[in-house]
Amino acid sequence: MSQASGAFKAARRIVFKVGSALLVDAETGAANRAWLEAFCADAAALRADGKQVLVVSSGAVALGRRRLGLTGRKTTLPEKQAAAAAGQSLLMRAWEEAFEPHGTSVAQILLTRDDTEMRRRWLNARATTETLMGLGVVPVVNENDTVVTEEIRYGDNDRLAARVAQMAGADLLVLLSDIDGLYTADPRKNPKAAHIPLVSEITAEIAGMAEGANAAAGVGTGGMATKIAAARIARAAGCATLITLGSRPRPLAAIADGDKATLIEAAASPAAAYKAWIAGSLAPQGWVTVDAGAVKALEAGKSLLSAGVRAIEGPFDKGDAVRVRDETGREVARGIVRYDSADAQRIAGLRSDAIEAELGFTEGPMIHADDLAVSA
Repeated sequence: MSQASGAFKAARRIVFKVGSALLVDAETGAANRAWLEAFCADAAALRADGKQVLVVSSGAVALGRRRLGLTGRKTTLPEKQAAAAAGQSLLMRAWEEAFEPHGTSVAQILLTRDDTEMRRRWLNARATTETLMGLGVVPVVNENDTVVTEEIRYGDNDRLAARVAQMAGADLLVLLSDIDGLYTADPRKNPKAAHIPLVSEITAEIAGMAEGANAAAGVGTGGMATKIAAARIARAAGCATLITLGSRPRPLAAIADGDKATLIEAAASPAAAYKAWIAGSLAPQGWVTVDAGAVKALEAGKSLLSAGVRAIEGPFDKGDAVRVRDETGREVARGIVRYDSADAQRIAGLRSDAIEAELGFTEGPMIHADDLAVSA
């Protein structure tokens, strides 16, 4: 078993990035139904094995161009946005029809860069994604090209896929490419180019290979350089990246069977990387003082409930990092809070079942266990 195959079989939550060249038939400009059906059959088999699947899909603009008669010429930004608007329904219909024979529902999530870089919106997007997966639905994610501008766009879906993997806490990101991984040189030009099956660390040498000889690998707005950039993002979030050939008839089964691919290992587990980010990379915006019972619960890996909160010091917004201290003033944890300081003040000391009556809504615990880094 190859290392890529082993990582693929061990992963429990996988993000697949599918580009336009795979999804759209180059001759007809319509969805490539044969490829989609094969992909979804493989994805359904993974789900039957207990894995969770997310898809980051290109294709709306390409499908919309055909619908609006904008093919064969360069399009302006407003025309691209119009094509995206016209193509989104076609894109989702293609995914729905391909997954339907397997009894699987899909749901569309449209993101802009701000949705994964502003913590409040990131929390909302993550909550939606988690809820969909909990309901057994496959999220199909795309950049919101109907409203995004050049200044705030990701630029390519490789990086978007990496941000989705980070947001979802995935342990594997699979970039389906037009080449079966990273090489020491461009294999289409240099017959002596050597395939690199495993990358343990993204060094300057590895980055140089992507920027140079492998730069043309990939289609659309991406290439090998953007795939390595995406792998950097994913790796920092504790997510491994697998780059492989997507045009195989059964690309996911081929990975499991050990076909050629490049595996870029993660630096840590997704949970460990996320908690390290909370503990060391976010600037805390306020304090939450808790009682002794809450301290014991946090040290046992539990969430911070409003009932254990004794005082709030702000101001802070929902999604901000805050310090958590005991009643002696000792810092016991840091976490991402689910309420702004005004609402947190109103529910401090209340039981969880009393929050909705006080605020008119509930976001659950004050700080969820997944969003807490307990001090050593």
